[in-house]
Amino acid sequence: MAGSLKARDNSDELEVNHEINVTPFIDVMLVLLIIFMVAAPLSTVDVAVDLPASNAAPQPRPSEPIFLTVKEDLSLAFGNDPVTREALKAALDTKTQGNTDERVFVRADRSVDYGDLMEVMNLLRQAGYLKIGLVGLETVPTPPASPPQTRAP
Repeated sequence: MAGSLKARDNSDELEVNHEINVTPFIDVMLVLLIIFMVAAPLSTVDVAVDLPASNAAPQPRPSEPIFLTVKEDLSLAFGNDPVTREALKAALDTKTQGNTDERVFVRADRSVDYGDLMEVMNLLRQAGYLKIGLVGLETVPTPPASPPQTRAP
């Protein structure tokens, strides 16, 4: 409890003060505010990395890329020709002359589940074709719509 120095009725007893001293509370809150103001920007900073430049020559594009398409009904098409899952290895070996280092580009319909696409990629891996590229559409990001501007009268 806190007391005051005012004497009551000229006695030696001090008057009891029932007010809360908030000064230490304010000091602690200001220190916490400063800590959070300093720590918050540090938690959102990305790691700065100075990446070295590559001097490797880019890989030439194949003259005839090998496309394997997974259709919406999960049937496969090799190029433009339909192919069964059992005949996939034979069709790939015929197209690549048995060279399993050729890159196979896999296209899939948007509605094909991830698990079904992985099954097709496992078929390619079992056939020995480990260089697989996934094909998607490139879209140009659309700028956000700006609010209509009004003229002042």
